[in-house]
Amino acid sequence: MGTLLSAAILSPSPVVPFSKPTTLNPKPHLKPPSLVCCLREEDHDYEDISRRSSGSLDFEPEEKSRDVWKLFREAQQNILLLNKQRLVAVEELKKAQKEKALLVDRIQQLESEKPSVGIKALSLSNFSLLLNPEKLSLRWELLLRIDSMVLTGMINTAEASGFRKMVVNDKHTVPDIFFGIMQKSDAELLAELRHFSDGSKMNGFHIIHICSEMAPLVVGSMASYLTGLSHALQKKGHLVEVILPKYAFLDLSAIHGLRQIEAESYSYFNGQLHENKIWTGVVHGIGVTLIEPLYYWSFFNRERLYGYSDDFERFTYFSRASLDYIVKSGKRPDVLHIHNWETAIVGPLFWDIFVNQGLGGTRIMLTCHGFNSQCLEQPEKLELCGLDPARLHRPDRLQDNAKTHLVNILKGGIVYSNKVIMVSSIHSKGRMIRSFSHGLEPTLAIHKDKLIITPIGFDNSIWDPSKDRFLPENYSADDMEGKAVCKVALQQQLGLTEKYSTLLVSIGYRMLNLLLYLMTT
Repeated sequence: MGTLLSAAILSPSPVVPFSKPTTLNPKPHLKPPSLVCCLREEDHDYEDISRRSSGSLDFEPEEKSRDVWKLFREAQQNILLLNKQRLVAVEELKKAQKEKALLVDRIQQLESEKPSVGIKALSLSNFSLLLNPEKLSLRWELLLRIDSMVLTGMINTAEASGFRKMVVNDKHTVPDIFFGIMQKSDAELLAELRHFSDGSKMNGFHIIHICSEMAPLVVGSMASYLTGLSHALQKKGHLVEVILPKYAFLDLSAIHGLRQIEAESYSYFNGQLHENKIWTGVVHGIGVTLIEPLYYWSFFNRERLYGYSDDFERFTYFSRASLDYIVKSGKRPDVLHIHNWETAIVGPLFWDIFVNQGLGGTRIMLTCHGFNSQCLEQPEKLELCGLDPARLHRPDRLQDNAKTHLVNILKGGIVYSNKVIMVSSIHSKGRMIRSFSHGLEPTLAIHKDKLIITPIGFDNSIWDPSKDRFLPENYSADDMEGKAVCKVALQQQLGLTEKYSTLLVSIGYRMLNLLLYLMTT
């Protein structure tokens, strides 16, 4: 887009006064016609006008004055319009130049970090993709078009699965072969896919996040964590995609190739099937699907993410709709990754309803960014999404440990997940269970074997102390002398005395880098 706009600005195209303004909105009864229309409204042909202008015909001064002023006003409007378009184009060009500069800086940084002793290199395949973000976006556009073909009935789920494996495995040839897919019809694209398909096997995992946040679309406590995790998994060769609600406040300009799937998509809620709009696109190289309820349009047409009396209904609807969409589109993910209580209901829904709908090989992973928010509700509300309250309102399932007359949605996610990730940088598993479980200690103790503690980490390529230019002195595992210098510098910056050295040890070098970075920017 930026290239096209810059070309439009730099090319010496003349200003044509006959072009009709496209964005001006004059009053309806004073709508300015183009110059050609002005001339035609006089009911004279071009030769008559030419003879008048040369003086061969009489031309009243008043009439001539009116026409001149009419033409002048229209030309002025065209000039204003062109100036406005030029300003917009200049802004787009600046934005494109900024993005180009950032990419060049990133390439230079990667060049300076070429593999050396003790530093593991990126695989050639993933390194190439990192330097070619357009290829990654094209792969995701192709994968999302395959989803659309399944939903519209053009291909079956088995064929779609084969196409997806082909696209994921052939990271380089596929984007080159299918360049310009947005301009191709589904029929043309399908013919090319069938011609190119080689039935290769996918080596990585297919992971689908069902969640309520993702940076930069929806900013919340876990948004950056989810985006960073997705990037890291894709660098390892896994196929990662994200399903989100289509909130009214989303910045859609951040989604590359946003398109609505032209197919009916229904999900069950409150005893009926309800239609949803399905939108797909790519955000920073990650495939994203947005679900927009039509009947329950108000669920996500609000100013805030959370804090409403019907939050249970909102996110239960979204969770059920996500599973219905996954089944209908023929996806066969290896992992469904759910987050916090908002999508924890996916666990019971999956094992009670969806596991036998072609998802027998899928497993559930729940990440908890804290146990303070659990969502307690009346058991009968489980019927809204098709679950059986009598089956689930039990101590070993969803019944809350303290308020036994209620069901606990986060507890249900823990019980019905294969793995549970607890995010904490400083606490052990035992301490998390004993002191920070907020009433879930009995449940966590029973399921402790599937609990995993993960720190809130940072990208080593950014927070590497051997290269970080913000540190007063660099250090590494082979040369730790610089770490003592950094420790003293941090103590001075924070006004800490020597007795706080244990605090610095618990922070660790990643947080040390981060603190120094924040203090120097």
